Amino acid sequence: MSSTPSNPAPAVRCVIADDERLMRDQLRARLAEVWPALQIVAEARNGQEAVDRVAEHRPELVFLDIRMPGLTGVDAARQIAQLPTGDDWDGCEIVFITAYDEYAVQAFEQGVADYVLKPAERDRLAVTVERIRKRLAQRRGDEAMPEAPAAQPLQQLLHKLAAQMGQAPSYLQWIQASVGASIQMIPVDEVLFFVSDEKYTRVQTAQVEALIRKPIKELVDELDPQRFWQIHRSTLVNVKAIAGVSRDFRGRQLVAIKDRPEKLEVSRSYTQLFKGM
Repeated sequence: MSSTPSNPAPAVRCVIADDERLMRDQLRARLAEVWPALQIVAEARNGQEAVDRVAEHRPELVFLDIRMPGLTGVDAARQIAQLPTGDDWDGCEIVFITAYDEYAVQAFEQGVADYVLKPAERDRLAVTVERIRKRLAQRRGDEAMPEAPAAQPLQQLLHKLAAQMGQAPSYLQWIQASVGASIQMIPVDEVLFFVSDEKYTRVQTAQVEALIRKPIKELVDELDPQRFWQIHRSTLVNVKAIAGVSRDFRGRQLVAIKDRPEKLEVSRSYTQLFKGM
């Protein structure tokens, strides 16, 4: 009796963003050689087009040139990371394209993104493709997550790249928030977590619960990613406030906060923060 074949993995869709037409053509040709089944669903000439094409097509993979006019590849990656996810789309893997070897930092090798140098060489691109395919298989649950140190959060990598490009960020030190009928200045160090709904973001300290109108997608770029981790599109948590991570009966990761009753859900896009748990 022959066994029923397992369902093949769905086709992976990809967006390519580079302001140089020849570079896009060259990358497309190389990808056709090393990953024939890859579907390139759109191309973009700048960072804003890249964000728009990803929002439109919801691909599993995007190649971003680091240096593009207007919105850089790093800025585009920040916006792409904040696009809403759902049951039919869990975000995308990001590969940066660069002509400058100084941007090929060690963080790429162990982080949540990869890079290729211009012009894309076949052998090096094949290494990137293998890494991406493994990560996508892990997202689908086809492969077990490796027992390894947590991957560097994407926002932390993007801040490091921005600093290398002369865009060193300055981080928020104070939050001006509504507490009852008054306005208070809350030191960022005292914030345990931020949780957003459609209109407001809750700011929780050990003593105070306050509200601000600033959305999470703005706070992500304004807070030090070494101190605040995004664990859900609507949640940022102070790393020092994490008491532990557990799983519920559905297998979802839940972050416990020191001296607080809340359990904050970790979405699938951010489970790499707590690998092996």
